[in-house]
Amino acid sequence: MRLTVAQALLRFLANQWSERDGAEQRLVAGCLGVFGHGNVAGIGQALAERGAGTSGDLPYYPARNEQAMVHTAVGYARARGRLSVLACTSSIGPGATNMVTGAALATINRIPVLLLPGDVFATRVADPVLQQLEDPRLPGASVNDTLRPVSRFFDRIDRPEQLLAALPAAMRVLTDPAETGAVTLALPQDVQAEACDWPGELFARRVWHVARPVPEPAALARAAELARASRRPLIVAGGGVAHSGAWPELAAFASRHGVPVGETQAGKGALPYDHPCAVGAIGHTGTAAANELAREADLVIGVGTRYTDFTTASRTLFGSAPGGVRFLNVNVAAFDAAKNSGEMLVADARAALEALGPALDGWRADPDWTVRAARLTRAWQEQVALLTTGDTLTQPVVLGMLNEVARPTDVVVNAAGSMPGDLHRLWRASDPRSYHVEYGYSCMGYEIAGGLGVKLAAPEREVFVLVGDGSYLMMAQEIVTAVQEGVKLVVVLVDNRGFASIGGLSEAVGADRLGTAHRSRGPGGELDGAFLPVDLAANAASLGAHVLRADGPESLRLALAEARRATGTTVVHVETVPGPAAETTAWWDVPVAEVSGREGTRRARAAYEEARKARRPYL
Repeated sequence: MRLTVAQALLRFLANQWSERDGAEQRLVAGCLGVFGHGNVAGIGQALAERGAGTSGDLPYYPARNEQAMVHTAVGYARARGRLSVLACTSSIGPGATNMVTGAALATINRIPVLLLPGDVFATRVADPVLQQLEDPRLPGASVNDTLRPVSRFFDRIDRPEQLLAALPAAMRVLTDPAETGAVTLALPQDVQAEACDWPGELFARRVWHVARPVPEPAALARAAELARASRRPLIVAGGGVAHSGAWPELAAFASRHGVPVGETQAGKGALPYDHPCAVGAIGHTGTAAANELAREADLVIGVGTRYTDFTTASRTLFGSAPGGVRFLNVNVAAFDAAKNSGEMLVADARAALEALGPALDGWRADPDWTVRAARLTRAWQEQVALLTTGDTLTQPVVLGMLNEVARPTDVVVNAAGSMPGDLHRLWRASDPRSYHVEYGYSCMGYEIAGGLGVKLAAPEREVFVLVGDGSYLMMAQEIVTAVQEGVKLVVVLVDNRGFASIGGLSEAVGADRLGTAHRSRGPGGELDGAFLPVDLAANAASLGAHVLRADGPESLRLALAEARRATGTTVVHVETVPGPAAETTAWWDVPVAEVSGREGTRRARAAYEEARKARRPYL
């Protein structure tokens, strides 16, 4: 079968399927792209020849920015449980390097995406071509090499025949729950258009099994022995619970053994907020209830968590009680299971919980511990009710109103700024797929693009994108793609005229909120003049969205309800004011200048020195 490399690639992708627990779905469900001279004659021509409509087996979705389209692919794959992905095609040069941030985000979050950046001529017959990097030491260097460290698999296809080995290798990584992340196949623009005679077997329908590794019997026995010795266990539920679909098994395990469950950002929603064992968010952005339990726990059972510094409060949260703390880590990736010197139970989260439950038959946490966890959680929920209601549009009040309007299966999407912290503490998630906050890379600009991916993956759900004004200014253009595709998003644009989150941190470390407000230069040349005359609502309207402006609690409530009823992408613009916020009950290590002429910085350094004394090595 004689086809170009690009034509063969797309035909191959259209015939790849994934399967887990007997359910099959297309592995590559579509292709996002921005065309330039480095991919239009290859991938572009192949898509046009196949027909790129949404009724086909590999639909094409035009994007407005290469970084944004990778975010869209991440949102899609996460919402599909990492069982189905989108490909992303770009031109060479800046089009390819624009994908580096998105690739890093995907790999850090363990989310599969397939990147197909164009590359310079493999034959080098016309060097240097437009947008080519020249390095006299490395004639074969390409800007696409920047994608190597942020990809879980990288290959450059210099000859058509290399596809025969590269494609199966790439699919393996996309479907490996322990190794997955960004998968990059760099495609020189001349090779894309080159024809080759391909074996028909390459295009046969292939189903890739997504494994559920079971725990090793000896490891299971060690885990059970460790748990039985515990009186005050605490589960930390991470993103691995969602990726595995282990929510029923987690609920059954926690209920059967009386173990409280705290949640990371990626794990939020693992239990409904009102489940008897749910104690809420844990870590630097955690609840007072979960963090108090974390300090006193004698065993932390991590289920699918990476133990980031926000979860461990920079290693100051766990182990305050006499006797210290042990860790039992359930993770499909041995790399994560080994963290904090934990007892490793390397397995799929669902399979591990199914096996561990019977191994602990008859064992329960100390009854006083379970009762205390419930009492602390009730007190916290009372505080949530106070913070999320009121007549002033603070950020928590906005979130409370949205939580009231949203139905249990609606999805809230966010990524950066101060909102992830408020959402982690205050959002009441009832459905395991309803909370989608990207906090592995915490990338400003993810929100709208990622929300588009969620909606493409789950069109039956309403998707509420929460985005601050700072993040909106970085990447709002995928509103155009949503309008073009007839994909409805509700974008809640929270405008506080600056970078509130980093502003607060800046003040805390003695940097006096420098550069964190949207202000003009004042008479003295400092950034302390009037607020900038920026109208983000008008900008959103210019991109094709229907816009609603809310100037008070009642108008916001009405706007949110109207936006939910709308049939097209709607932006609700609301200006917020500072107000009461949830207290931070766990530290985060952000080093403060060791010497300074500012009194505020010196005080911040003294507080920093005192806080880091609580750090533990977890050895």
